[in-house]
Amino acid sequence: MHYYNFNIGDYMKHTLHLTPEEDLAYRRLLDMYYDTEAPIPNNIPLVSRRLRMGLEVVESVLNEFFEFTEEGYKNYRADGEIADYHKFLEKQKANGRLGGRPKKGKKPIAIPNLTQSEPKKSLNNKQQTTNNIHTPDGVSESIFKDYLEVRKTKKAKWTDTALKGLQREANKANISLEKAMQICCERNWVGIKAEWVKDEVKQKQAWE
Repeated sequence: MHYYNFNIGDYMKHTLHLTPEEDLAYRRLLDMYYDTEAPIPNNIPLVSRRLRMGLEVVESVLNEFFEFTEEGYKNYRADGEIADYHKFLEKQKANGRLGGRPKKGKKPIAIPNLTQSEPKKSLNNKQQTTNNIHTPDGVSESIFKDYLEVRKTKKAKWTDTALKGLQREANKANISLEKAMQICCERNWVGIKAEWVKDEVKQKQAWE
């Protein structure tokens, strides 16, 4: 799980008492939890070394925000986020089994009330801004349909300008257009800014 919801206000409310080092340890523990999708190992010296944090600091944060079990230190809120994420993936797989991108000669999927009434010049022969919207190159149909639903709920029309902007920010963040749309679906965003996810991408690359 490379991305997860982060409520800044809720986090600050529960961590204002932490020292800067404890705060950093907590964030790194959460990143480890979501990245591995498993409890934090009970071997605190090992965890401390992996996080590059002091042993006492790591132990203090684990005791406050995680529950010790035989399987490891658990964070039940994180477990809930991970479960929701896998439900989302299952939904994506189910949509994919219903059919991939339309083959040549077949009509594209009609998605009404998402675009302007007057057609604009399309970005390419596979991307149009009429009521018949084609899936952009490199993006799965299921991801694109979910993304358009998010835009629909936000009353945001899908245009060539929107596509170019999303592609530009995805390039800046060094992620694919499909990944940018997936992040938007997971976080209920209409669009994305590179600075919103660039640090997460760098951190993931560092762990790898």
